[in-house]
Amino acid sequence: MSARGDVSVRRDGRLSGALVSTALAGAVVGSVGAPLITPVATGMHVSLDAAQWTLTVPLFTGAIAGPVLGRLGGGPYRRVTILATLALVTVGGLLTVLPLPFAALLIGRGLQGLAVAVGALLMSVARAHLSPERSTSTIAAVSVASTVGIGVGYPAVSLIDQLAGLRAAYGLGLVLSAAALVIAWRMLPAEAPGERPRIDVAGALLLATGTLGLLLVIAEPSIWATPWLASGALAGVAATLAVWAFFELRTTEPLVNLRLLGQGPILRANVAILIAGVGLYLLFSLFTRYVQTPDGVHYGFALPGVAAGAALIPFSLLGFVAGRTVPRLIAGITERWTYTLSAAIAAAGALLFAVGNQSLIAVLTAIALLGFAVGGVFAVMPKLVLVGVSPGETASVLSINQIARSMGMSIGSALAGFLLSAATPDGGEVPGQDGYVTAAFWALPLLAVSALVIAARRPIAR
Repeated sequence: MSARGDVSVRRDGRLSGALVSTALAGAVVGSVGAPLITPVATGMHVSLDAAQWTLTVPLFTGAIAGPVLGRLGGGPYRRVTILATLALVTVGGLLTVLPLPFAALLIGRGLQGLAVAVGALLMSVARAHLSPERSTSTIAAVSVASTVGIGVGYPAVSLIDQLAGLRAAYGLGLVLSAAALVIAWRMLPAEAPGERPRIDVAGALLLATGTLGLLLVIAEPSIWATPWLASGALAGVAATLAVWAFFELRTTEPLVNLRLLGQGPILRANVAILIAGVGLYLLFSLFTRYVQTPDGVHYGFALPGVAAGAALIPFSLLGFVAGRTVPRLIAGITERWTYTLSAAIAAAGALLFAVGNQSLIAVLTAIALLGFAVGGVFAVMPKLVLVGVSPGETASVLSINQIARSMGMSIGSALAGFLLSAATPDGGEVPGQDGYVTAAFWALPLLAVSALVIAARRPIAR
């Protein structure tokens, strides 16, 4: 290989590593709130319902900001958009660390939610600046890191909270945000000059309102205690999104190119990831809650916070293994069957949990299988959703796919809570063991339908 080729390979390798590292940091920052819900409630003297918003608010802001950042970062302003977004995430981390009131903590967590939305921009950088081979593997790795990185954050945050307290645990998010900002500033390439992107403000506001309403209905299951209120909220969401779609189809520079998203392969990929997200996060919620079942119950393992976080290490490890394996699987059995295999592995994890939940080794194996499945599904998804998409639309299309993923995961989390609540005896505090088994079986048809949606599509032309 020539000296120029060596330099190009090294440059691509450094950029690829920087993109994956930034995505991993963003995933950990986004997951910081999950193990700290109870410490926030006790340490800041708020209810558990209020503390739950430290996890819900980042989901809102990440979903809402995704398409806006995708449009801003679609070309000459991509580097600036990523750096500005990471700077806001760092400011959010600072607000979570300072001894400020609970409202400031929520604002900080909202800003940290932007770390999730930046993943689509990182993938668009890879597609624009790396060689085709390196681009494919890097996009897959970024997609995996932005999800299975959750398992990296849980044990670290739980341990820091136990050793040094709540604010120090949030400090991990601040440190990672600052590190990601420095890495991006040093490594992201400059973009070619071009026309300043125009943002469809009306479309952004309508989409934000509709998305916020839908996530609110999903994230607050208590709203269903008043059927007329829940029905009215859903009707309002449907009307808002219908108006948004009407305007987007008639705007010359829409926030989201709905005509492009309406193409068969892209539409099927988004439907599949929405359904898969429900099933995968349903299982994730069940497994993590099961291992923490308290003492005095005839099932579960009563793992404390740090140990429960460590139980997710197999999830992350196998997820990253899947990300490295997927390119070879695609080359051997195509994208469709790689996705189907990943869904089948998740189903195997659900069945193993159903029959072997009295054994900690069996449950940890089920968690590892789930991690591999999540890594496989999210590694192959960019390849499926970017069929026929021009480089200028990459960030926008991936942002919408990320919203579909977030929606599915939110519904899966809410479904897990609903099913376990239904399995809890009146006056009881924990669900019956059969409730976990029944809930795990709910994931099977979801995973099957998701796989069928992808398997039914035509193979991608090579």
